[in-house]
Amino acid sequence: MSTSNTDSHQTEKPKHTNRLITEKSPYLLQHAHNPVDWYPWCQEAIDKAKKENKLIFLSVGYSTCHWCHVMEKESFENEDVAKVMNEHFVNIKVDREERPDLDRVYMLFVMATSGGGGWPMSVFLTPDLRPVTGGTYFPPEDRWGRPGFKTVLLSLAKKWKENQAQFLEASRNIMDALEKIAKVDVKTSSVPGEATWNKCVRRYMMSYEPEFGGFGNAPKFPQSSIFNFLFHYYARDKNNTEGKKCLEMCLHTLTKIAKGGIHDHVSSGFARYSVDNHWHVPHFEKMLYDQAQLMVAYKDAYLATKNKFFADVVRDIVKYVNRDLRHDYGGYYSAEDADSYPTFDASHKKEGAFCVWEYNELKSLLGGKYIGAISYLDVFCDYFNVAESGNISPESDPHKELTNKNVLIIYGSKEETMLNFGLTQEQFDNVIFDCINILYEERQKRPRPHLDSKILCSWNGLIIAGLSQAGQGLGEKCFVEDAIKTAQFVKEYLYDHNTKTLLHSCYRGDNGNIVQTKQPIHGFLDDYAFLIKGLLDLYEASLDLKWLNWARELQIKQNELFWDDENGGYFTCSTEDTTVVMRLKEDQDGAEPSGNSVSCHNLQRLAAYSDKSVAPEGGEHEREMAKKLLIAFSKRLNDSPTALPEMMSALMFYNDSPTQVLIAGGSADPRTLELVRAVRSRLLPGRVLAVADPADAPAGMSDILMARIRTAGDVPTAYVCRRYACSLPVTDVKQLEDLLDKA
Repeated sequence: MSTSNTDSHQTEKPKHTNRLITEKSPYLLQHAHNPVDWYPWCQEAIDKAKKENKLIFLSVGYSTCHWCHVMEKESFENEDVAKVMNEHFVNIKVDREERPDLDRVYMLFVMATSGGGGWPMSVFLTPDLRPVTGGTYFPPEDRWGRPGFKTVLLSLAKKWKENQAQFLEASRNIMDALEKIAKVDVKTSSVPGEATWNKCVRRYMMSYEPEFGGFGNAPKFPQSSIFNFLFHYYARDKNNTEGKKCLEMCLHTLTKIAKGGIHDHVSSGFARYSVDNHWHVPHFEKMLYDQAQLMVAYKDAYLATKNKFFADVVRDIVKYVNRDLRHDYGGYYSAEDADSYPTFDASHKKEGAFCVWEYNELKSLLGGKYIGAISYLDVFCDYFNVAESGNISPESDPHKELTNKNVLIIYGSKEETMLNFGLTQEQFDNVIFDCINILYEERQKRPRPHLDSKILCSWNGLIIAGLSQAGQGLGEKCFVEDAIKTAQFVKEYLYDHNTKTLLHSCYRGDNGNIVQTKQPIHGFLDDYAFLIKGLLDLYEASLDLKWLNWARELQIKQNELFWDDENGGYFTCSTEDTTVVMRLKEDQDGAEPSGNSVSCHNLQRLAAYSDKSVAPEGGEHEREMAKKLLIAFSKRLNDSPTALPEMMSALMFYNDSPTQVLIAGGSADPRTLELVRAVRSRLLPGRVLAVADPADAPAGMSDILMARIRTAGDVPTAYVCRRYACSLPVTDVKQLEDLLDKA
């Protein structure tokens, strides 16, 4: 378990302490010693703003956000700035990962009024919580053509005092405009068809960057929902020319990402994004949601090609999250920071300090090791593009923190380096393995980046899905066991057994145990949707019905809390918290997929498991909800198809109907498991796998599609059902493989 947090190495007694000191969020605790009189989001702060008739300054960020650290250092630690803030405003600090509902409302405002968004998010609100102006990062003084933060504060305080009525009118107009922007206007009664996803594919082909992969130019994010959609499109018809192009784009991009500096070649795992076009210089923070989703993308690449390279990347990600992001009880932490102290006695953090290397440092570590007459250092530097003066361009280092540093990146191949030095494959592998181990041990002597030890239900749902799918695709039983332990953790610490509802977050306490806030944050749409997805994948990986049954229970509760009966689709939050001024429907698959997109998949999978027969009315309720959801977002799907690649995949799933693979036989019978292995080893679009063990019937399977399936005597039997038509039963693995490989 990773427990390091080098923020604690500052031993001087803090000069200031504010209300955030009693919070559990690592982000809020980072600001607990600012001279700013911070409040968490609470009724006390809102009441104070109303009583004193002050604007609220809302600052939203997260603990591993580089520019959040910059603004804190420049402005929130500045006593002169804090004095202005405390005199004229009620100041509220929010962890966006704790309160995604608030973050989304005010981010919609910032993006609509400024044309861009990001964190830190800085928004000024009236006492009734309506936004009036805002932005992201503000420099401390006027520069770069942007007003300084202190200038903004004084100007707004003056305007609020002199012309409050104008502010209030503007805030009402802004809210009216935001509600129109956010409103899902349903003007059709039909679900989009093939033309919509074909348009989406063509747009990805147009934006594809062929040299280093990815879609668009720098900064580049490994947006996993795009891979999910393109792999799905390819797998529907592997002979389709455009489908083959989709596969090629995915494989090339994933290869370049894995070889790039965004991939930590020493400590494993992936950074959030690269600032350049080559996937070279990352923004060094590592997020749990990226690791979880990239497991699935590289698993799909492996299933499509059976290339060991992709399987090795999956194993590398699992190694990282289990070593550095996992609590002993089974839950996974949120992130590791981009910034860290260069040395233990340093006073300021630098971005990437934990990860980068100077040539002389590498020389001292590797220079004395040889294989024959060949230096390890020369092989390593050739393979990972190390330069004596550093390999980072000035354009990728605006703060001059990476001068003379190297971020390891592979531009060539093993074969090229082997040829350059006359090494065999075994010799090359041994040299690189030894070098990586030496550098890993050296890196552990450095101050570690801050660890955000907050544990989120939604992101743990994604990691359950990632581990379950990786375990199936690579045949790694231990990955499935990891997923089971995580699901058990969620049920123990993030689930209220009395109300059958989810909690959004829990936290690692000072002694390593799991703690909660005084008022636990109730689950949002993403918590339900992502966990249900994880549980469905875990059922298919473990064949344990309890996970499928819990997924069903949670789906019922999700429908109750978030479903829009009038227009279809799910709201991000429930009606419980009256301080949330707007209930939104997320319509963007970005770094994380939207809860609506994932839910559309979940509903269709649950519908398939609910079938009583092959008739279309089987699983009708869930399928009808999926239809209403797709209709609700049909305009967005048609107008901006690349905004919702995960939902586009769900749209194909809906139009095609699921590929149901139904197997009857003992779940411990080797013959059954061979049939299951044949299914798991293939990239199948819209796959739903169910196994009926006679030992579970009738109580376990009576209300599931599989109840009608019978074995051929005592021999395990498989059926493949597409478009609600099932094949004849087969008992031979080769016969099943032939059925699965048909278009």
